[in-house]
Amino acid sequence: MAAPSYLIVIGTSAGGMPALTRLVAQLPATLPAAVLVVQHLAPDSTGQPLVHRLSMHTSLHCQLAVDQTPLQAGTLYLAPPDRHLLTHEDRILVTKGPHENNYRPAADALFRSAAVAFDSHVIGVVLTGMLHDGTAGLDFVKRCGGTAVVQDPADAEFASMPESALRHVAVDYVVPISQMGALLMDLVGQQVSKPEHRPHIPHDLQLEAAIAERVMGTVDEVSEIGHQLPLTCPGCGGNLWKVNEGSVLRFRCHTGHAYTAESLLESSQ
Repeated sequence: MAAPSYLIVIGTSAGGMPALTRLVAQLPATLPAAVLVVQHLAPDSTGQPLVHRLSMHTSLHCQLAVDQTPLQAGTLYLAPPDRHLLTHEDRILVTKGPHENNYRPAADALFRSAAVAFDSHVIGVVLTGMLHDGTAGLDFVKRCGGTAVVQDPADAEFASMPESALRHVAVDYVVPISQMGALLMDLVGQQVSKPEHRPHIPHDLQLEAAIAERVMGTVDEVSEIGHQLPLTCPGCGGNLWKVNEGSVLRFRCHTGHAYTAESLLESSQ
């Protein structure tokens, strides 16, 4: 199998497996992209039955993500329970870094690392689910030149995640699952090789991606991307910083916990 020209990164939660099985059934083994999926799972669960279920409905090669695995086109990688799925250059990273929006794995973490690694050759997809994970992630994808796709909320079993994305991000396409496979095939077919010169990748996203890869950051690093507030992190009790960039209001602590405004409010109640 060849290295991918594109990354398709998908975030989903409640109602996600039926939606994913319908979507991947539309994607061929010749897809010139790798598909990376965050499905929110219980920490003590196992992802292998879900991999088996997906493989029964698609020609893509499906596997549970393994740290340092080279990315391959025509392959679907599912984030393991209680681990973040990230990318670095042409490889997969699986880490047990701090929760983002109270999730691990988090779609936001995956989308950010993919956007930094593959810039305009990333397609971020938010499917059915509750709350807000993936909203900031789609903003990361857009800031690096990628494409944002959201399941039509009217088509989603749980509309909260798609609706949150649509409220905060200039989404490129809003489609039902039945039309999403054809759309993704069209998008990855538009350009099969990376340009000679990469688009500009915002410094703050590069820094956040690097912090996530190392699992923990420093006060100096987080101070580069935000300003400190008189608030404490619900995850560890440390100081919080308001992130300065992006269209989604976000907060971080130096140990790596990250929140949108909505998830911070929910965590503090």
